[in-house]
Amino acid sequence: MGLARFPRSLTLRLVATAIFVLVCKPGFAGLFGKDSPPPQWGLDAAKTPTPDYAKNARSVILYEEYVEAIDDRGRATERERQVIRILEPQGRDDSYCHVDYDVEEKINYFREWTIGADEKTFQAKDTDIADVGADSGDPVMLATRKIRVVRPPAADPGATVICESEKLLAPWDQEEIWFIQQEVPVALQAFEVDLPNGGAYATSWHRFEPVTPTQVAPNHWRWEIRDVHALDLRDVRSTLDWGALAARLSVTWGDAAIAGKDNEWRALGQWTTTLEANRPDPTPEITTQALALVAGAPDYYTKLKDITEYIQKNIQYFIVMRGIGGMQAHFAGDIFRNRYGDCKDKTTLLISMLQVVGIKAYYVPVDSHRGVVDPDAPSLAGNHMITAIEIPAGVDDPRLMAVVKAKDDKRYLIFDPTNERTAVGNLPSYEQGSYGILAAGPASQVISLPVLPPEANGKERNGSFSLSTDGALTGTVDTSSTGPAGAELRRLLKEKDEKEQRESVEESVSRDLPGVLLDSFQFVQPPDLDKPLELNYKVTVPQYAHQAGPLFLVRTRVVGDDALPFDDKPRNLPIDLEETGRWRDSFDITLPPGYVVDETPNPVDVDTDFASYHSATTAKGNVLHYEREYVVRQVEIPAEKAADFRKLESAILFDEKGAAVLKKQ
Repeated sequence: MGLARFPRSLTLRLVATAIFVLVCKPGFAGLFGKDSPPPQWGLDAAKTPTPDYAKNARSVILYEEYVEAIDDRGRATERERQVIRILEPQGRDDSYCHVDYDVEEKINYFREWTIGADEKTFQAKDTDIADVGADSGDPVMLATRKIRVVRPPAADPGATVICESEKLLAPWDQEEIWFIQQEVPVALQAFEVDLPNGGAYATSWHRFEPVTPTQVAPNHWRWEIRDVHALDLRDVRSTLDWGALAARLSVTWGDAAIAGKDNEWRALGQWTTTLEANRPDPTPEITTQALALVAGAPDYYTKLKDITEYIQKNIQYFIVMRGIGGMQAHFAGDIFRNRYGDCKDKTTLLISMLQVVGIKAYYVPVDSHRGVVDPDAPSLAGNHMITAIEIPAGVDDPRLMAVVKAKDDKRYLIFDPTNERTAVGNLPSYEQGSYGILAAGPASQVISLPVLPPEANGKERNGSFSLSTDGALTGTVDTSSTGPAGAELRRLLKEKDEKEQRESVEESVSRDLPGVLLDSFQFVQPPDLDKPLELNYKVTVPQYAHQAGPLFLVRTRVVGDDALPFDDKPRNLPIDLEETGRWRDSFDITLPPGYVVDETPNPVDVDTDFASYHSATTAKGNVLHYEREYVVRQVEIPAEKAADFRKLESAILFDEKGAAVLKKQ
């Protein structure tokens, strides 16, 4: 979302893109020059036997080393070495050598060799190299960051690929994030930092026990780690993002190399504050617009609402990144005039307009995936920027739910201006429970983003149906969605035309009602983002009731949000519940003439500290009535609660399949 520092663990999606481009783009003349023999360090590593724990992997990294050499001005040169053995055909994708770079960086050299399964040696040629974009699929208008990729010759199972590169990092870059854990096993890996006289460094470890470095030369330090198993999240349900779970080490030097976690976070926030200094300065045009927006606003909330909705609706999200532009916002005046910007740009314009009306606001670097920013691991790891809006003393509005308190007891409303559908006061579910850096100069600190109460999100659904004697079901469903649930529907309305909207509704309803005919549908979208969004539709479902001799079996939970079976495998990763919220259903099914209820499903009652689920079916006269309430109070629970989570999911599945029995009078 505009702040991404390209990770060392290249995603397979980007590699696949690079593979395609390699076939389509010309080579780089003279890059490799004449053939040269593999380096001795590579030959030595290639002799490493495949570890037993890696024999079922698609590939294994036998050796990986990064060396950061810092000069007297604080600028780093990075050398990377890697030796990887291909074990299975799908492991070919892992062997593509790569190095990412930007306009302020320079690749000094980039080399590759392959030792085939038959021991023959090959070296990549100019035609085996290509540059590809390093964006993540967001709407990118301009991005200068690239990945240089080499397609290894003879990259078949049994082959070993040797990669080596060196690049000069950007002058402002004073942190390197070393991903210790990969998607494949690593037998031996090392990280070195070579500092000038008097230079200092600081480290922070994420999901890995700290390792003491060895001093290999004056002020030159080396960390070495062996036998790290792969982090494989395939078939792992309800878990955090890979980047949140993978072990990593962050090493900083220069101004950020300060002892103590609080001091490190303060330094990182101060760096952001300095970087963005004067960017939000309001122009006369911004001042005029901001004052016009809040003219007549009766209270603090309305001022916020008027300004935030203006930016959400009028500033198009586009990424423009060049060099430090990947970290630094454009000036507010340019953003306002051009009517587009990325996450840090939209935050900049928001800070600027709020400043005009006397409200203080600050940058908050975060990540769009919960768990990437670790309060115990100070780092600029993250890919997103949002806003902290200072709440004046005496303001206590229940509509301001996404509130945190800093160490100095100041209150801040956390708001994401990039999300165009979530009202101020609320917060997208994927950001709740995360951490971010409050970039407030000397008062900078790491802050926890709030987890909102269930009342801030959810859906109410009411259905009225009639069942015919041939088992067909007809009826209407009226839904009202609030908070992030309503935001998702607003996204649907913005991005899809009426035909696509119908298809989306049909697809959603058909998961519960196979063979459904969507007779009509209507969205009712209020202009205010803090108001519920409604979806009303009519359906016909042939053969909804199943005949068993003289009886009818009728599923009483007609539509709903399906649960998925949770496997019985031992769990050692946290469980991601994704969002808090409250979901209520109330359905009435009028019975066909001549039928009465013989049996109803048993009620379901499950209560845990993180969620509850209650449902019941009753019969009165010729009407079956079903009600349920599902409440989620936490966004993440530890692995130790897997048994309770399984119990909850099993209860939901049981309820979804519950059927009433009808018989003829």
